[in-house]
Amino acid sequence: MIKRILTSEIEASFKEFKAICITGPRQSGKTTLAQKSFPKLPYVSLEDPDNAMDAHSNGRAFLEKYKNGAILDEVQRVPDLFRYLQTHLDKYKRNGQFVLSGSNNFLMQQNISQTLAGRVAYIDLLPLSIAEILSQKKTITLEACILQGGYPSIVSSDSTIERWMPNYIKTYLDRDVRLLRNIGNIRQFNQFIKLCAARAGQILNIQGIATDIGVDHKTIQAWLSVLESSYIVFLLQPYYQNFNKRVIKTPKIYFYDTGLLCYLLGIKTTKDLKSNQHYGNIFENFIISELRKNRTNHQQSGDMYFFRDSAGNEVDVILEKDGNIIPIEIKSSPKFDSVYLKNIRWWQKLNRNDGGMLIYSGVDKQDNDSQIEILNWKSVIDV
Repeated sequence: MIKRILTSEIEASFKEFKAICITGPRQSGKTTLAQKSFPKLPYVSLEDPDNAMDAHSNGRAFLEKYKNGAILDEVQRVPDLFRYLQTHLDKYKRNGQFVLSGSNNFLMQQNISQTLAGRVAYIDLLPLSIAEILSQKKTITLEACILQGGYPSIVSSDSTIERWMPNYIKTYLDRDVRLLRNIGNIRQFNQFIKLCAARAGQILNIQGIATDIGVDHKTIQAWLSVLESSYIVFLLQPYYQNFNKRVIKTPKIYFYDTGLLCYLLGIKTTKDLKSNQHYGNIFENFIISELRKNRTNHQQSGDMYFFRDSAGNEVDVILEKDGNIIPIEIKSSPKFDSVYLKNIRWWQKLNRNDGGMLIYSGVDKQDNDSQIEILNWKSVIDV
């Protein structure tokens, strides 16, 4: 098993709350992490029809079978169980009773906020980060990191991308999507996912996607919420505090996993990746998804944004960290050029502060006479 950074946070939260809920994308390692972290707890999968029927028919009696606690996997499959969980947790009072896990953020959050607020610690387990991958593979190229992504089965070489990804998407469409929305035309939804992949790292144009598929924009908004809730994509919101109306206020779209992104774009080899017209956006997606994983894994406060105005001024990432606002530029070039610092210097002048980072695809860190850090792609683990 690849050591997960969140292990200590999960174990600490289990001691402080009556239950913890581990959620994240399908196949991100939630079940393995829960079982390894709490080996003495019985494991119960609610994807098993018998277990699901048992829990659904008499939730109170089902929970009483596990007075000493249990790992309840894919618990969103039996939403009625959350009402009984509230009573059960309060009855036995002690912390560390249940580990809940599931791959559907919307249903989990909805049920927890309605019935279990204050009783449950909520933890996201995303695909493996660079730091976690490097703990197993000491040497790995940038291209290999991007192409394989961070799903544990692929990183550990238990499965090949060619066989794993098609089955992952089929399972996702057949189970998670149908659980969230009654989508009649799965073919159109599959087309929608691929159109989102082609727009990764770009301003989200909902109307444009709707026109390409032949549905209305409300349908696209609903489908987008499905991708977000099931941890396929996330939106990077624009930063417009203290700025005028000329600032763009539409979010950008990114994929949590670049292996899945590349598969959807038909990119199979390093040569394909480097020559692809979307390579700059893919590299940007890779870095921003790593920044997102870092913040999640280390439970950092603050948020991430991008900045763009109607005059063409843009900063790829505006990072809130330790009370500071840090501008970050991302460049897919393997060679550093001082011209890449232009946007950060513009931001510094506009906001009358120093600091900032440039992350590029080279292997060396660069010295710089300003206060802007020049980082190689692996250094993102320290941001």
